[in-house]
Amino acid sequence: MPADFVFVDEFVPGIRWDSKYATWDNFTGKPVDGYLANRIVGTKALCAALAEAQEKAATLGFGLLLWDGYRPQRAVDSFLRWSQQPEDGRTKLRHYPNIDRAEMFEKGYVAAKSGHSRGSTVDLTLYDLATGELAAMGGGHDLMDTISHHGASGITPAEARNRQHLCAVMESCGFTRYDSEWWHYTLKDEPHPDTYFDFPIA
Repeated sequence: MPADFVFVDEFVPGIRWDSKYATWDNFTGKPVDGYLANRIVGTKALCAALAEAQEKAATLGFGLLLWDGYRPQRAVDSFLRWSQQPEDGRTKLRHYPNIDRAEMFEKGYVAAKSGHSRGSTVDLTLYDLATGELAAMGGGHDLMDTISHHGASGITPAEARNRQHLCAVMESCGFTRYDSEWWHYTLKDEPHPDTYFDFPIA
């Protein structure tokens, strides 16, 4: 790993994670190239901001659960190859019920050059500190649909409120949101704004 990159859990004690692309539980239906370990990696600047966000979330009764951080370029390349393969239906209903695979890129849910590969972008959600249960957000990670957009209609008031809590916490700690995905945030002052890394997570 480059010197500026670390395992997030070592720098942000108590943070929870489930690296979706290291598991079978993602839109491709299998572990993704470059994810050799179920860990979240990011820049030290990302970790510092996440530590602050974790403290602010705790004042609302929430903890942070990370789904993805740094993403190797080889993983992004594998997403592109996957999108060009014939539809098998295995993950469509859960992850992209109303679009075709190829449209993921056209509609901005997946990018050929991802901010994740620069090391200061995260996918995350909230969980209840008292129960450990994930907060209701009106759709899960990588649900590529308009219901995942900020301000989407069709979710409950409680789900909308939880999205607003997450957004307020993250934006107050130096992150910008991505309008099409309620879970996706990028550090404003990211240290590597023009570099797309490709080392594996191992």
